Amino acid sequence: MLITTTETVEGRTVTAYLGIVSGDAVMGTNIFRDMFAGIRNIVGGRSGSYEKELRAAKIAALEAIEEEAAGLGADAVIGVDLDYEAIGGENGNMLMVSANGTAVKLG
Repeated sequence: MLITTTETVEGRTVTAYLGIVSGDAVMGTNIFRDMFAGIRNIVGGRSGSYEKELRAAKIAALEAIEEEAAGLGADAVIGVDLDYEAIGGENGNMLMVSANGTAVKLG
């Protein structure tokens, strides 16, 4: 299934709009990731452990919208928007990714 951030699919016509689909993924971090990310924050550089969790959450959220869209009989999900948020109190020790889009039939 095609999943795209664009509102159209080049060379294809949207024949039916099936509705909004959404998927959320909340991933917990752990004390060791937090500790190493804190060190990275002091000395600079990228936090590979957080990047890995964000990537996994994004994939899970996109898989969720794909599954929901397939259940509607869609050929594609267009206009996909990804939102990222840190949740879980003061420390924000949970990462949330939300994906939303429109399930469509293509001609």
